[in-house]
Amino acid sequence: MTEQIIINNVSKSFGNFQVLTDVNFDMEAGKIYGFIGPSGAGKTTLVRMIAGMETPSKGSIYVLDKAVPDITLLQSIGFMAQSDALYPELTGRENLEFYTSLYSLKRTTAKERISYTSNLVGLQNDLHKKVSHYSGGMKRRLSLATALLHDPDILILDEPTVGIDPALRKTIWEELAKLKAQGKTIIITTHVMDEVERCDYIAMINDGSILAEGTPHQLKQRYNAYSFDDVFINAGKQVSR
Repeated sequence: MTEQIIINNVSKSFGNFQVLTDVNFDMEAGKIYGFIGPSGAGKTTLVRMIAGMETPSKGSIYVLDKAVPDITLLQSIGFMAQSDALYPELTGRENLEFYTSLYSLKRTTAKERISYTSNLVGLQNDLHKKVSHYSGGMKRRLSLATALLHDPDILILDEPTVGIDPALRKTIWEELAKLKAQGKTIIITTHVMDEVERCDYIAMINDGSILAEGTPHQLKQRYNAYSFDDVFINAGKQVSR
């Protein structure tokens, strides 16, 4: 299967601060990839570079055979950041309508996608409210809806389920499984260990480098662990020896 994303010897620095060092990673269509690791490990910087929002200091990233950043990839990537990119003075519906115009969706398609995404995240009855009146969890749900609006081939979700209740989180993961079956490439950063189990392939990141990678089953076997907390701890011990 052809790789949709190729990360080749990527490093990233901000001034004298090295965030990522020599990261290599390929991703295929129809799989869910999870990036896990402590805060400050470099996960968010990495996914922002894949989305074309940051430029590597060294190395290259190719998405759908194009070197990023590339503005033409806007239609192909859905990105949900940790900080909600919403307009608080607008209603939920107005925010979604703004993003459909950004993606140049036709009116009929835009209406259908707004209905689909708002129902998926459980906001169909709250779209008339201004986002300034939304709770933190509601803002996260609206941000997820905006990332899905244009039915992207690649979906990048940075801590998508923070502040979302367990029932809705289950619904979202069921939908992600459907999108995966449609051939979408899905990238998730998470601290939620039961979500890690739902990924097809995991990269554990620490101090700007990939500490270990593999399927959930492979990593548990490799590090003789029953949980991913133990996987991460055991992998760290091996590196420090």
